[in-house]
Amino acid sequence: MDAHSNAGRIKDAERILNKMLEKGIEPDVLTSVVLVHMYSKVGNHNGAKEAFDRLRREGFQPDLRAYNSLITAYVNAGIPKQGVALIREMEEQDVKPTRDMYVQVLRAFSKSGEVDGAQKIVHAMQFAGVQPDLESYRLLIEAYSLAGDPEQARGHFDSMTRSGLSPDDSCVAGVVRGYAKKNLLDKALELLLKLEKEGFVPGIATNSVLVDWMGKLQLVEEVELLLRRMKEGGELPLEVHVSLCDMYSRAGDEQKARPSLKILEERKSLLDGNQFERIVDGLLLGGLLSDSQRMLDAMQAQGLTPSEPLRVRIAAAQSIPRRDQGAKIVAKKGGW
Repeated sequence: MDAHSNAGRIKDAERILNKMLEKGIEPDVLTSVVLVHMYSKVGNHNGAKEAFDRLRREGFQPDLRAYNSLITAYVNAGIPKQGVALIREMEEQDVKPTRDMYVQVLRAFSKSGEVDGAQKIVHAMQFAGVQPDLESYRLLIEAYSLAGDPEQARGHFDSMTRSGLSPDDSCVAGVVRGYAKKNLLDKALELLLKLEKEGFVPGIATNSVLVDWMGKLQLVEEVELLLRRMKEGGELPLEVHVSLCDMYSRAGDEQKARPSLKILEERKSLLDGNQFERIVDGLLLGGLLSDSQRMLDAMQAQGLTPSEPLRVRIAAAQSIPRRDQGAKIVAKKGGW
């Protein structure tokens, strides 16, 4: 079973397990440990939990690796609160969690904007003697930014700098993203000017947020100035092409929208539902109905379901095929 598990042959490992059970051979401690790691690796948190509980029923105290595997399974399954419960159990059992365990749970809370969970895990880290570093601050900032609380994001950013840590591009981008959600352009510019005086140069992450923000405001000239700087650093990130396709489509500049649209179609497997929605919506508003339908088809082919408002706007645009009228109908339906 261990050999099959390490080789990624899960069905073969399960076949042997089923043969054991058919013959009345219950998994022992070693087998259960193998199952915890195997199921965690493939994202089957239920199977990993069942094997983990079997270990405890056998009177075996799970080791650090077993705990780490199950925490990883919970994080990958999108249920980091279960990971927090395991960390607390470890502390009660005098099994010291590693910094990476705390951080992977914090990363999951940050990704979903769950600020309460993110803050609690940071407090747990500090209580355990794990001092906040640049990564933990960055994840906390991103959690508050995603949750639409730029003041808290800025507060943690300032705490980070007061502790002697120098902000990196991702930390700055997190704060700017929070300001963008509330359209607080003056506060974002104040922060960037302050950092510029201290020697900070915005990188790809911060500039990507600015391009997205200014693109939504249809500040085309400002976006193009940023793009010239970004292109000096190499290839543009995919999310920037989403912003450009949307901005140029809404501005009615089909010629400039097409290069980004081509890249997005070539790399459509990397797009998430929100990005597809924005691309389709922008193309609709620009009157590019056939392009919007093609991207909608690609979205659905990947198992992603468009929102009901987007469906309504598509139906409205398709009912009046003329480009100018279609765009007006979409604009009216979308509240633009």
